[in-house]
Amino acid sequence: MNATGKPRRWRRIVSVGVLTTFILGVLSMAVFDMALKWTNRENFCISCHVMEDNVYREYQNTIHYANRSGVRAVCADCHVPKEFLPKMIRKVQAAGEVWHAILGSIDTPEKFEAKRPQLAQREWRRMKANDSRECRNCHDAASFDYSVQGYRATARHMESLSSGQTCIDCHKGIAHKLPPIDQGIGVTSPDDITLDVFRPAAEKKPEAQED
Repeated sequence: MNATGKPRRWRRIVSVGVLTTFILGVLSMAVFDMALKWTNRENFCISCHVMEDNVYREYQNTIHYANRSGVRAVCADCHVPKEFLPKMIRKVQAAGEVWHAILGSIDTPEKFEAKRPQLAQREWRRMKANDSRECRNCHDAASFDYSVQGYRATARHMESLSSGQTCIDCHKGIAHKLPPIDQGIGVTSPDDITLDVFRPAAEKKPEAQED
């Protein structure tokens, strides 16, 4: 080091610069993570009246909203992947969807219904392509307890697993109203048993016991 002390001064500047960059990087990642979580909230999703007045009202009448166990799947659980890269891709796609909402493409119930088949099929294709990844975050076929499933559900699940089908192949109407597209309702199995392909039959309430 020379008498002026310049090397020591430069080391101090570099150290401060590295520390500042690290702190800013950590803060940026924290803010980014908070933004992702904030935009995944149910309240954020339905802040757009198009969502609140249409698909959200449908969803409130389904088992994913209210059920005996109290476990609720919110919008992001079904429509936003948890893995980082797929999540980023989905966020970019969602930005385009928000832009169309701003433009007024689906700003009335009539416009939304006219677009429903196109929107639904696009989401079905996405879920089909990723093997119903978001469904499997909660529903794991390897953990099915067939002893408590009905005959038709057991037969259908076993058939779908052996044929390589995925959740969305059968459960398209589980959270939102189906668009007027032929889904093969009424098809039967080889044993001539009508398949409950969209939602399970309503559970029968136990009859009151007489004194």
